Amino acid sequence: MAKQRTLPAPAEINPLVHERLRLGILCALTVQESLTFPALRDLMETTDGNLSVQARKLEDAGYITCVKKFVARRPSTSYKLTGRGRTALRDYVETLSAILPPASSRTAASGRLSSRLVPTEA
Repeated sequence: MAKQRTLPAPAEINPLVHERLRLGILCALTVQESLTFPALRDLMETTDGNLSVQARKLEDAGYITCVKKFVARRPSTSYKLTGRGRTALRDYVETLSAILPPASSRTAASGRLSSRLVPTEA
């Protein structure tokens, strides 16, 4: 008898990480040690206000740190991923991966679906 996979419930997905912009911020900061506010805003293709609000939520959760300083007498804000943020992102990816079917069945299902959508010549 095959062992049945125990799937996490969708409610186990971290809602703080799951939001598109916050997920993007965390992912971007896994690749770059730190990013300035303008660089992150441009990368995420969002507004100053939206980035500020979403970054604050991640900062309040301890997932990122915000460093404010002056560079050539101008304010500069940059963000860094914390260990807690790295763990939250890893846990999020693991939970999402556990919920999704194995890649082999996704590929097979995708092929079956696309073969029904693409007209065949008679």
